[in-house]
Amino acid sequence: VPSIYALGDVTNRVCLTPVAIAEGMALVNKLYVNQPRPVDYDTIPTAVFSQPPIGMVGLTEAQAREKYPDIDIYKTSFTPMKNALSESDEKALMKMIVVRSTDRVVGMHMAGSDAPEIIQGMAVAIRSGATKAVFDSTIGIHPTAAEEFVTLREAVT
Repeated sequence: VPSIYALGDVTNRVCLTPVAIAEGMALVNKLYVNQPRPVDYDTIPTAVFSQPPIGMVGLTEAQAREKYPDIDIYKTSFTPMKNALSESDEKALMKMIVVRSTDRVVGMHMAGSDAPEIIQGMAVAIRSGATKAVFDSTIGIHPTAAEEFVTLREAVT
């Protein structure tokens, strides 16, 4: 029926409140502003608020290998400075997935303190088409866990 629209959880695409809001805005832009802006379902950042928290945006390693013949994986596991100073043994894990032929970052994953906050910023970078070279030339804030994403230098695959 042309005059009935569905968005949000009822569509069974991505059941997240911010996605439903984006779908609503896309519908309003299409119907009333005449500026269609489709929702990009490939770069929706997600988080699990567990202990430790987990965040991701973009493709998983498996999805990237299926889509691109040439990917590089950058990984790190470390004890964040704030944990080291308090003698906590909690580690953080990070992964960056890059298409070798274009240098484009297509996925970022993190488990550890502040992962959801950090991944939200990484989502902007991925949506903007950031390359590994852009990350490499970015000066990190020290001492933060986020700086690890701009100091990853050696691909593991």
